[in-house]
Amino acid sequence: MGVSTWQIIVILLVVLLLFGGKKIPELAQGLGKGIKNFKDAVKEGEEETTQKTEKKEEITQKTTTINTEKKENA
Repeated sequence: MGVSTWQIIVILLVVLLLFGGKKIPELAQGLGKGIKNFKDAVKEGEEETTQKTEKKEEITQKTTTINTEKKENA
C-alpha cells in the first residue's frame, strides 16, 4: 500500500495552489531550520548522557579504590 506517482503529483499541485510559488521556499527554509535545531538538540542530549555516564564510572572507580584501601588497612 504505497503512494503512487500520481498521488504525489496531485499533492504537490494542491500545495502549490494553497501556498503559492513565493511562500513554498519560505516554508521549506523554516522546515529545514526546524530539522537542524532538532538534530542539534538530539546531539547535545547524547553528549550530556555520555558525560554523565563517564562521571558515574569515575565515581564508581574511586569508590572501589577507597573500599579496597580500607579493607587492606583493616
